[in-house]
Amino acid sequence: MGTLTAALVLPSKLKPAYFTEDNPSFVLHRTRRRTKNNQPLVPVARLFGPAIFEASKLKVLFLGVDEKKDTVKLPRTYTLTHSDITSKLTLAISQTINNSQLQGWYNRLQRDEVVAEWKKIKGKMSLHVHCHISGGHFLLDLFATLRYYIFCKELPVVLKAFVHGDENLFNNYPELQEALVWVYFHSNIPEFNKVECWGPLKEASSLPGGAIGTHNSKEKGNLLDTTHPCPEECTCCFPPMSLIPWAQDHPNQIDGGSSKGLDQQTFVSGGPS
Repeated sequence: MGTLTAALVLPSKLKPAYFTEDNPSFVLHRTRRRTKNNQPLVPVARLFGPAIFEASKLKVLFLGVDEKKDTVKLPRTYTLTHSDITSKLTLAISQTINNSQLQGWYNRLQRDEVVAEWKKIKGKMSLHVHCHISGGHFLLDLFATLRYYIFCKELPVVLKAFVHGDENLFNNYPELQEALVWVYFHSNIPEFNKVECWGPLKEASSLPGGAIGTHNSKEKGNLLDTTHPCPEECTCCFPPMSLIPWAQDHPNQIDGGSSKGLDQQTFVSGGPS
């Protein structure tokens, strides 16, 4: 996979070190020298390279969940981060987001993590993915448009990492490939503070880089209306509240019910264990 990081807020694909002819993810165009103006050659980097998932660069950590267990239970979350030093991805699979991956000044500066959680809403499974576009410091705000583009370009690779890393889950529950993927972009800029439905997981993970939600605004609105959880405690919606702390601040967060008595549920059907 490429990267979702920001070097001083820019995705690492746009770091100066990557502006080389050796990097296949970039196409370098040099302007022709104009004899009249005697202009120097100016390299122009354009991010057109495909986002490719490389399983060899993915490290998977199972924290508090059994990788081999046949019966997988909710809650289940993914925390994905990237290292500029090793160019490797780290995916933590656990019952809540792995905060230890998100600590340190470097991670707080970059905000390149992708976190996700599985939710059961009215008996139907869906994957809810969260990305931080801007807010927190001015550099993130300055490059919000570029960060949004990079996240959209890399998200299919992120979804492939989830499927590959949680292989046992999808072997036991192949129907999860049909689960809808909801992507929440968090930003202090209204244009980028939104939620998109990327369609079924198997399609969302195969979208070409840079694709956005597969449903138009009207369809997305209808889907949001039909996927709000029950307002009262029930067994068909779980977990009742998002396990991602900053998710509650999003205006389109799909939550409901009460967090009281949060236990576990079998992954696809059934009540609390």
